[in-house]
Amino acid sequence: MTQQEALFEYTIRLGDTSLILGHRMSEWCGHGPKLEQDIALINIALDLVGQARSYLEYAGKIEGKGRDEDKLAYFRDERNFKNLLITERPNGDWGHTIMRSFLFDTFHYYFLHELVKSKDEQLAAIAAKSLKEVTYHLRHNSEWVIRLGDGTDESHKRMVDALEELWMYTGEMFDMDEVDQQLIDAGIAPDLSKIKPLWQQKVKEILAEATLEYPSDDAWMQSDGKLKGIHSEHMGFILAEMQHIPRSHPEATW
Repeated sequence: MTQQEALFEYTIRLGDTSLILGHRMSEWCGHGPKLEQDIALINIALDLVGQARSYLEYAGKIEGKGRDEDKLAYFRDERNFKNLLITERPNGDWGHTIMRSFLFDTFHYYFLHELVKSKDEQLAAIAAKSLKEVTYHLRHNSEWVIRLGDGTDESHKRMVDALEELWMYTGEMFDMDEVDQQLIDAGIAPDLSKIKPLWQQKVKEILAEATLEYPSDDAWMQSDGKLKGIHSEHMGFILAEMQHIPRSHPEATW
């Protein structure tokens, strides 16, 4: 694998993860428990889609086959998407969405802190802009995890249930393969094994404040969405909704 091929694959993984989670968050539009929370989640969704656009636009240039961010988002099939599995999990209730976002945001925050140091100037620039947004995402969702976890008996139970269901998807965030290693050696990609202890420490800190028990790090973990494009049953439904209009009118301009 050439460095160009590795960089394309890596950038696709980053773009797909932001795109799918952004789409999931957008599903809350008009359904938030209060207007303020509704708007907050939609703003987060817009941030994520904007990040996805930057990554996918860059991926198209790296590939050099004439595919822009729209072609990559709307005209690839399920097995060609390389997003983290946690991002395609259904929204569930408010607490479930908050927990999913918190677990990912914590990883995303520390990841971007390292990606800004990349020798690839374009990735470093995307990371620098994204970090400002993700800092807010993490603060917002951490506060809600604490509020719900240390709230009523009902809100506490829902957060316990959400954490139990989502925990098995957290290990994949730190999976690496030859793509990562080649780019790590080139000074382009962060070493995820160095990010993991930072993620663990922050998650433990917030869960403790939320009176939630930190699950076992030795628990069995789901994988292969990011590295192999093997997805859950939910992914096909996401793409059917997201890609319907562009595929129905492929020559349309807006």
